[in-house]
Amino acid sequence: MQISVTRNPNPAVKPDPATLGFGRIFTDHMFLMDYTAGEGWHDARIVPFGPLSLHPACTALHYGSEIFEGLKAYRRADGRVQLFRPMENIRRMNRSAARLCLPTIPEEDALEILTTFVSFEKDWVPSAPGTSLYIRPFLFGNDENLGVHSVHHATFAIITSPVGSYYKEGINPVKIMIESEDVRAVRGGTGEAKCGGNYAASNRAGEKAEKQGYSQVLWLDGVEQKYIEEVGAMNVMFKIAGEVVTPMLTGSILPGITRKSCLELLRKEGYPVSERRISVDELAQAMKDGTLEEAWGCGTAAVISPIGELCYQGKKYTVNGGEIGPVTHHLYDTMTGIQWGRIEDPFGWVYPLD
Repeated sequence: MQISVTRNPNPAVKPDPATLGFGRIFTDHMFLMDYTAGEGWHDARIVPFGPLSLHPACTALHYGSEIFEGLKAYRRADGRVQLFRPMENIRRMNRSAARLCLPTIPEEDALEILTTFVSFEKDWVPSAPGTSLYIRPFLFGNDENLGVHSVHHATFAIITSPVGSYYKEGINPVKIMIESEDVRAVRGGTGEAKCGGNYAASNRAGEKAEKQGYSQVLWLDGVEQKYIEEVGAMNVMFKIAGEVVTPMLTGSILPGITRKSCLELLRKEGYPVSERRISVDELAQAMKDGTLEEAWGCGTAAVISPIGELCYQGKKYTVNGGEIGPVTHHLYDTMTGIQWGRIEDPFGWVYPLD
């Protein structure tokens, strides 16, 4: 693929790793590529990071024709940079695009674009412990009229941001409120797609939870409001009476890449694992009788986030004494160890850039 390059004439000074936070600082360049019906994808380019020019009638602004992905680049102790399962993100991005009637990108082309751009910006990949380069590919429709129809023009972009911990708590357990009013998604909708509308619809419940001192909400299904689905922007897992249980993928839950990796790792190591429907009543009973031994969220941004407290219908339950549990800790150490190249990767998950 031919990718043109326009270098930023005013490169920024790299930030102090201690001040990174999450998603506030951006690298010097971004990738852009255009789509036109009948012509396909064209004009792939790396350009200086900056504002996008959009027509006021842009399809994405009015009808939500937008999807995105999230993955990271990690700097190893030997200075090399590697990605974690990038093809999984590419395939999920194309599934999301198909659901929203956006144009897909051939997998090998998408991988070439991703690796070329991250290699171009690799000096921005931080090396301090716990830091990485967050990569945000996104794709949106930009037809310039107000008719409701399939997309004829689109833009694919990638921006990157050096980041530290997603939660201010870091690896310390977070507090989660079970949401019983708003719902995130329903089967047949866009719950399994990574589109902005899903996250916008979750903000009201998230804001309510935050005001009560909770980091995120735990969503119930949108039909019966009975079955556990996701926690905030992550998938969720529980260890109940010795078994690791996670909600099965029913079409309303995002098929997380970290979720998939955790399940593969646990099964390889012989842990009893179940993907099934789990009701909030079952979870509440496990909290009451003490068989809920551990709980954690998993996703690209935080990797593994232990849950130390769950609140349901105003009643608070402490999980594992408010401490990170042994399985949660093992998952965090192993996943991050593979991602940063500290331990061997027996699965072939890492993708070195050089």
